This record gives sequence, C-alpha cells and structure tokens, in this order.
Amino acid sequence: MSLPESTTVLIVGAGPSGVATALSLIHHGCRDFVIVDAVLQGQNASRALVIHPATLEALNTIGCAQNLVERGLKANGFSFRNRSSNSDLFYADFTSLSKYTPYPHMLIISQTTTERVLEEKLESFGVSVIRPCKVTGMQRNKQDNDVTDVSFEDGRVIKARYVIGADGARSAVRTISGIGFADPNVLDRDLSRTNILTQMVLADVYLTDTSLVPDNHAVSVLSPDTFFIISPIPTKADEAKGILYRIACGVPLEMGTPPHAPPKEYLQNILDKFGPKPLKAASSFEISEVLWSTRFRTHSAIADTFFKRLGSDTDMDAKGGGGILLVGDAAHIHSPAGGQGMNLGLRDAVAMGEAMSAHIEASQTSSSTDDHILRGLADSRHATALEVIALTKSILGLYGLPRNPTWNKFMWWCPLSLGSIRDYTLWMAGRFRFVRESAAWQMSGLGRR
Repeated sequence: MSLPESTTVLIVGAGPSGVATALSLIHHGCRDFVIVDAVLQGQNASRALVIHPATLEALNTIGCAQNLVERGLKANGFSFRNRSSNSDLFYADFTSLSKYTPYPHMLIISQTTTERVLEEKLESFGVSVIRPCKVTGMQRNKQDNDVTDVSFEDGRVIKARYVIGADGARSAVRTISGIGFADPNVLDRDLSRTNILTQMVLADVYLTDTSLVPDNHAVSVLSPDTFFIISPIPTKADEAKGILYRIACGVPLEMGTPPHAPPKEYLQNILDKFGPKPLKAASSFEISEVLWSTRFRTHSAIADTFFKRLGSDTDMDAKGGGGILLVGDAAHIHSPAGGQGMNLGLRDAVAMGEAMSAHIEASQTSSSTDDHILRGLADSRHATALEVIALTKSILGLYGLPRNPTWNKFMWWCPLSLGSIRDYTLWMAGRFRFVRESAAWQMSGLGRR
C-alpha cells in the first residue's frame, strides 16, 4: 500500500494501542487516517498476557471484545503462594466483579494473539498498516500552520493535521516533539533498597511436569528473595508438549545481569531457585523447551503531556502547529506488576478515537480551533496513568522487601522476617471476602477507566 500525500490523522505505531486507535476512529465515523509502523512485520514476541475487565468493556464499545474473549482463557482470579510451604496465601477473586461488569475474569491471551485479532478486524474494514515507515522528522508545514510534515527514513513525507504517537517507550513522535518523559515519583520509595526488582526475566516455556501449577489461572510464588509468576498461555493443543506457560521472575542483583535472551539453562536455574517447590524430592519439574525469552529493567515514566501543538512551548498554546498526541507506551511505562501496561494503552486508544472524532467534527462546524476536547482527554488519561503507576509501584512494594531494614537493628530478637510478616498478613487478609474483592477491583481497572 502506498503512502498518501496527506491525511487528517496519522497514527504512528501498529501495536495494540495504535491499531485500537484506528478501530476506534472507524467506529466513531472517522475514516481519514493513515496508520504506519517502523517494522516490516508485527512482533512475534508474547510480552503482555492479560486483558482486564475494564479494557474488555472499552473494546466492546468498538466491537472488538468478543473475538478476543473467544481466543483467550477466562481466569477467575490470581493467587499468591508461599514457596516454602507450597500453600496458598491470598486469592484475588474476579468472579466477585460479576455485579459490576459482564467480564468478571482476567482474560489470559498473548499480546501476539491480541495484535493479530485487532489487525484482522482493521483489515476487515479495508484498512492496512503501511510498513516499513520509520519516522525521522516532523516540522510545521509552510503553507498551513495547523499541518505537520512528517518525514520517514526512506525520504517520503506525509502531511497530517494530527499525529498520534503509538510508537512505544522509545517514541520518535514524543522525542521529536520535545515532550519530556520521566518517573513521576508518585510513591517516594527507593526500589533499589529491595535489591530484587530492578531486573526481571520473562519466558514462554513448556514444562515436563505441570502438576504443581494450575492450568486455568496465574500464580505468584513468594519467597524471601524475590517472586516468581507462572501462568498458562492459551494455544492450540499439543499433546506431545502439553500446556505452554509464561514465567516471570525478579532477578536478585547478586545473581548478576540476566542474559539478553535467557537460555534454557539459565531459566531452569531461576525455576529451581524461586519457582513452585516439587511436592517430592524426586519429582521432575523441568523446562523442556523455551519458545521465547527476554530480560528487562523495571522502571516507570510518564510523558509531561499527552497533547501539544508542534512547536509550542506548552500544551496550552493552540497556535503552535499540528496536533501531537500520545497513547500507550509512548505516553507511559511502568513495571508489569498487575498486568496493567497493555490494558492502559488499549483504554487510551479507545478514548482517543472517540475524542479525536468529536474534535474533528466540532472543527468542521466551527471557525475556531478550540482544543478543549483533546486537552480534556489528555488530562484525563494523564491522571489515570499516574494512578496506574502508583498501583504498580505498590505491588512492587509488596513483592520487594528491604533486605536489611533499619528496624532490624532494634528488633533483632524477633524470630519473624519481613517476608514472614508479609505472607502472614496476606493470609489473614485473604480470609475476608471484601479484601479479596477489593484486590480484584484494583487490578480490574473498573475504578479507573
């Protein structure tokens, strides 16, 4: 597909957030857009794994939820387990949300499948992603101050009145626009003191023995040193290999920096140290195959603004040039704790399509270029992103405990460690239904759509 000379809306990035933005624009009656991506093909790595109830509700408003639900696994909740005793401590019960949402479950589905389903939906409307188109520059159009000339690596240029950056954490749109991107320090907590949560590994693996892990929901195994999460991934049945699992683990700093793509041997060591304990000493609990693996550092950042005019010093300057907007990881990043990242980006996208369509329609019937609709959207999504970052940091705080807390100097006689106190507190809290429901509510996103 060839790149047109101009468009009203240019979406840069064809991950879940970018494609969902395009689908939301179509749903709300806007067809004058182009969507591009820097890579020749979509990503084949799994990455995000969960879609929460609030996100399914948002996707349902643009006709995209049902196809995803049919391809995913409905998990009724998320459990925390003590590694030493192999006992369950706490269960976040999503079925309790049935009085608030038609989706009272966590939908376990790989990001690869999510992207495929959304892009198939986009293609059903006759729209294709133009690839590869890597943005290398943006400047004001000389004939029309409200238009941005967007340049690509291959020398092509497109004129757009609005550019939506959905191009990930290293967003070219955000960088070229001069929008800052930093940790908001919502919670004043020095995570480096935990010594365990600054680096993590993720992998999709097959196991020789699955008797220790559930096939219908995710489990977080807690130990004094770190945490280990394991979850089934819906795939086509393979009798020889069994169930495909996603594993995620915080890697203590004393173990060094994980390999870029951790091999089977490295992951097996992680599983042996921090994964579920075999019920018997002779039990086999080994990784038989690794499909994909990666490492990353956990950190948070948020764009200074999700909307501005190109060339303006602030988002309040409506005369600076074409509109620049951010969604998904281009707007905010945080740790994977609670499975919130892709969910927040998808809800950004659905809201963006509605607001952008309303703004364009209002602009066509008025001579003024009031940006209050887009500015209102940007402010609202920025506030929601701050809340989600705070939530993920709170979850990290639960996982990551100080190794040598100051009070140990005065409580040396106490036989309980912070890990033991944490686990006992979780166990006690889990006895109360309203606490289990509250945990599910916080993770579901229903309170911060």
